[in-house]
Amino acid sequence: MRIKPANTADGQSMSDVLDDIFAAGLRKTPGDLQTVLANYIEHPDRIECSVAEGDDGRILGFQSLRYARAGNPYGAPEGWGIIGTHVSPRAARLGVGRALFQATVRAAKDFPIEKIEAAIGAKNPAGLAYYEAMGFRTRRETEVTICKVYHVASRDRQIP
Repeated sequence: MRIKPANTADGQSMSDVLDDIFAAGLRKTPGDLQTVLANYIEHPDRIECSVAEGDDGRILGFQSLRYARAGNPYGAPEGWGIIGTHVSPRAARLGVGRALFQATVRAAKDFPIEKIEAAIGAKNPAGLAYYEAMGFRTRRETEVTICKVYHVASRDRQIP
């Protein structure tokens, strides 16, 4: 597996990953190319968006890190990072999320960002478990969303 920054040429394959997640019932909407470009690759607050590429060149998943501006749609505090992780169900349990997170933490340190927030659906046990395993801890909850925070400032800490 190879981790690299996402670019427009990866857009359709990233859209296919979102469609795979939707087809598995793990996402509310499919992801078309325009959505991928606008929300991940070309987003004005993008810090990093990395893709995990399999040995065959196929995109297995991707992870986005954005800068949280005041009034962002996720309610993350201004100045934090906002993370989104999307791994194809066909690539689950292969270490894709862990490898992507290593690249994301490096980007957060370089930016620099001290905290990253993830907003996970309360009925998404796999997503909640993933972020917990990466070192995120619950910060706030609603009926539908659990927000977890990761403290990047612990620069000496190893990613689990």
